[in-house]
Amino acid sequence: MANQTEKPSGVLLQIRSLKVAYGGIQAVKGASLEVRAGELVSLIGANGAGKTTTLKAVTGTQAVADGEIEYLGRSIRGQGPWDLVRQGLVMVPEGRGVFTRMTIVENLQMGAHVRDDAAEVQADIDKVFAIFPRLKERALQLAGTMSGGEQQMLAMGRGLMARPKLLLLDEPSMGLSPIMVDKIFEVVADIHSRGTTVLLVEQNASRALQLADRGYVMESGEITMSGAGKDLLTDPKVQAAYLGA
Repeated sequence: MANQTEKPSGVLLQIRSLKVAYGGIQAVKGASLEVRAGELVSLIGANGAGKTTTLKAVTGTQAVADGEIEYLGRSIRGQGPWDLVRQGLVMVPEGRGVFTRMTIVENLQMGAHVRDDAAEVQADIDKVFAIFPRLKERALQLAGTMSGGEQQMLAMGRGLMARPKLLLLDEPSMGLSPIMVDKIFEVVADIHSRGTTVLLVEQNASRALQLADRGYVMESGEITMSGAGKDLLTDPKVQAAYLGA
């Protein structure tokens, strides 16, 4: 425990032998992975592989049966999502989860609810609008009247308002048109290029691995492969299982 404050190699998130169960069903079976500062790491796998469950365990919204989760060198098992947001661990959930009866601006303000620096919050709203010009055009529109792609942009913008050290993105391209999928992946690359560390969970394996510094493959609750994104992209097993090769 003494060396927790001296975490080597800039590891932000370390998951060791994670096990998560729903009733008698084990959804995650001893998974281990890490995310280092400055990386974009992709976690790919089929629907039901355990990817979202892993993120929920990390963010304190799903109980952990066994294993360890460390963030910034300290165990975060048992901590609630609000505490983790204050520490810079922020998740944009699958399904967006925007506040449909609030405007775009109000949604972004909700993303900064743990902050008390009003002037800087407004400056960050302006930064989000620079990344998502479409949100600026519709700033006073109710979120529930927006398209799915626009809601995904808003959910990502809201996540950025918490000034994350590590941003977890769960299936950001799900259910979107091809044009909007292109836009969302452009934005993910842009967010990463601005200095935010990203853990990206995606069924669109090709696009996710093209962006990734490193990637992990999850099957039936277990990590079965890992490596550089470009290496996984050309791996015959990955191509056969996820890339239609």
